[in-house]
Amino acid sequence: MSESAKSRITFTLLAAVVRPVLNLMMARRWEGIENLPKGQGFIACPNHVTEIDPLVVGHFFYSQGYLPRYLAKASLFKAPVLGPALRATKQVPVQRGGSGAAASLDSAQAVIDAGGALIVYPEGTLTRDPDLWPMKGRTGAARLALQTGAPVIPLAHWGAQDLLPRYGKMLHLFPRKRVRLLVGEPVDLSDLRSLPLTKAVLEEATARIMAEMTALVATLRGEEPPEERWDPSSKGQKPVGRGYEQDTEKKK
Repeated sequence: MSESAKSRITFTLLAAVVRPVLNLMMARRWEGIENLPKGQGFIACPNHVTEIDPLVVGHFFYSQGYLPRYLAKASLFKAPVLGPALRATKQVPVQRGGSGAAASLDSAQAVIDAGGALIVYPEGTLTRDPDLWPMKGRTGAARLALQTGAPVIPLAHWGAQDLLPRYGKMLHLFPRKRVRLLVGEPVDLSDLRSLPLTKAVLEEATARIMAEMTALVATLRGEEPPEERWDPSSKGQKPVGRGYEQDTEKKK
């Protein structure tokens, strides 16, 4: 993906505003940077615990010399203010079905072919796990990895939820928070890449991605993860919907 002057300028302006603010609010520690692929594009798969995660992850990648690209819901590109910013920075809209899906794949492939970092949240939304462990993943990241041939880099971060709790509306600024981010080694999908994209193959690839990510979260937390990953469908939860999530929180 060739970078236009507009996209570079927009990234520069956003970074000039966002990075100093994040640095004021959060001390940071970044580990495992050596696991980022050299000279090739990749798919980064982080955990998702709070709505400011994209800023934390974007800060990390921008500081490593990448212009971070996210796989984002197509509806966000129509939103006031946010939509123009997403388009100006060449984020990748998720389109479902037909020519729209093909266009999304083409845009993702362009990021990877240009040696960029395409950031995909395998959970698809904020984790529903009551203790903020990664929940059961969706197959989008795995499908994209197997279609494009790109390496998958798992990463985990912990601490941003202390600044803005899951589903929270108020920042907890004091005392200053500390965020750790840990990058893992590429997920081994080599035996799956030549196979047809069946449901079983996609679920196996997704399970491997989530297992690696969860292990990184466990390292940061210094705790053992649950034996069974939280599955919203088995708990009677809708796959998306902030209102439902807030109701769930209130019932705890």
